[in-house]
Amino acid sequence: MAIVLGCIADDFTGATDLAALLARSGFPVSLRIGVPDAGEPATDAAAFEVIALKIRNLVAENAIEQANHALTWLQDAGAKKIFWKYCSTFDSTEKGNIGPVAEMLMEKLGAQQTIYCPAFPQNGRSVYMGHLFVGRQLLSESPMKDHPLTPMRQSDLVRLLQPQVRGKTGVIDRNTVLQGAGSVTRELEKLAVDGVAHVIIDTLSDNDLATIAAAVMTMPLVTGGSAIAGQLPNLYVKHGLMAAPEQNRQTLLKDEIGPGQLVLSGSCSAMTRSQVTHYSAKAASLRLDPVAIANEGTEAARNWLRRQPVDQAKLIYATAEPDEVRHAQEVLGSEKAGLVVEQALAELADEAFSLGIRRFVIAGGETSGAVTEALGISRLQIGREIAPGVPWTYTTVQGERIALALKSGNFGEKTFFDDAFTTLEAA
Repeated sequence: MAIVLGCIADDFTGATDLAALLARSGFPVSLRIGVPDAGEPATDAAAFEVIALKIRNLVAENAIEQANHALTWLQDAGAKKIFWKYCSTFDSTEKGNIGPVAEMLMEKLGAQQTIYCPAFPQNGRSVYMGHLFVGRQLLSESPMKDHPLTPMRQSDLVRLLQPQVRGKTGVIDRNTVLQGAGSVTRELEKLAVDGVAHVIIDTLSDNDLATIAAAVMTMPLVTGGSAIAGQLPNLYVKHGLMAAPEQNRQTLLKDEIGPGQLVLSGSCSAMTRSQVTHYSAKAASLRLDPVAIANEGTEAARNWLRRQPVDQAKLIYATAEPDEVRHAQEVLGSEKAGLVVEQALAELADEAFSLGIRRFVIAGGETSGAVTEALGISRLQIGREIAPGVPWTYTTVQGERIALALKSGNFGEKTFFDDAFTTLEAA
């Protein structure tokens, strides 16, 4: 099948979020972990190809290099349109990587202008007058202000994006969006005349998303969160870019997945902290101390895991309150503290697999990347959504079928870990 839309995601949970929303269309979606080898054939490519990278927190030059490799593979495989996916909370720094990667993609695609639409109304992310809100709070006043890697202390997306890019940045406000797709298109054209290459668009509802998608569907590059991408498949069908989907979504019976379950949580977001608190009341739980792990390794945690029955509900977490995170960063350094946690959880995922565990819930983008790499996973099949933007995914490791739920830190309700395993049983 020809690729209609090629997608590049800046982390693994964001990639599964995007794949889940595209899969709602009924079209086949392929999620590849990391850039495929240059010579890897695309004969089994899906209409929607998603490449999951782990570049959100890299220096801009390295992020650009990896995104460029992903673009090259997608173009060689026949993709004509590209979507650059980042978090709905615009996780970024003054130097990148959202803007620098977008500008590289624009240059390679010959695009003079693109849009930025991080909003995900279904999950409480909205943009008004260029300011990003998490629920009713400005981004800068939300728990994201204390994110250990990308503390978000600026809600004005123009002020956040402009230092990252060379081109001019502007906004299309909600009043324009309410007037319809034609109005958005005309405003984009006016901004282009003024040399505005990077356009943030207000979005408060799914109706806004539909309007914006209709206005930008012909752009060679669209950027944003998963919600705007989820609007594109139906538009492509409506405008004759692809035929209506057949009933070809694969269903995986739960008895194809072996026994055993484990939650591994590295995210320190407010929602994940709530989820860990809720689940630890009913599951066998082990908290990892980054400082202790750095000094002593994971053998004690491995021994704990070996003592637990395979089928018992289990939780291993480094999730902690902001003060505890800061303490670990002061002792180890910010980068090392994060790497220690990622590596430990990756090693424990590998240990769990060797013990016969085949059902994993992973909380946190960096943790998800480390775990999938440790298990040698290169491609995932998208299954049923547990919560908006968080699906079960399936793959084969060493000849064994496993189920993985890769959860962005802020997604889901406090009962998410319970909900995940209940949803898998009902699949």
